[in-house]
Amino acid sequence: MTSADETVRALDTKAARRRDALIERLIEVFLDRGFADLSVAELAALLRCSKSTLYTVAASREQIIAAVVRAFFRRATAQVEAALEEHAGEDADPAERVGAYLRAISDALAPASPAFFADLDAFAPAREIYKRNTAFAVQRMQGLVREASAGADAAFVGAVAGQVMESIHRGEIKERTGLDDSAAYAALAALIVARMTTPPRE
Repeated sequence: MTSADETVRALDTKAARRRDALIERLIEVFLDRGFADLSVAELAALLRCSKSTLYTVAASREQIIAAVVRAFFRRATAQVEAALEEHAGEDADPAERVGAYLRAISDALAPASPAFFADLDAFAPAREIYKRNTAFAVQRMQGLVREASAGADAAFVGAVAGQVMESIHRGEIKERTGLDDSAAYAALAALIVARMTTPPRE
């Protein structure tokens, strides 16, 4: 017979799966429409569920937003790392791994609408989540650059790329070039790979 503890664990697991599925649906809504102008009632109508169901994600609208944004960047990070893993191994080109990493970020951010990024910037908790994820990506990318080409040049390339990534996060690149975050990461990838594969001048 099933013990009471096993029954509780099974119910908890089922509830966790329902919550995760709900968050995935919310991610798609947020990426498409943003979130600043959506109330809990409007979200419930879009997802055809009750408000009480949405409150299983978090206790307030603001906490729901933070949970969904956090889940999106967690998913994006997993996608980026999986893409990078495809370029691992003894025969992998270290410079190409740098490009693959930045292109993977571009691909992960591509589904996000301008409204989503505008709302990220306007809502402090979401902006902080994006900032932390950008900081992690900067460190990860700089490590890949050092693996590809040790020395002062790698340090410079890593530092410059890091500055550009932070500028993308702050919206400065879009303001100056019109490129959204996804396009900016793709352009940065092309620039960095071209620099790292160009033989130094003698």
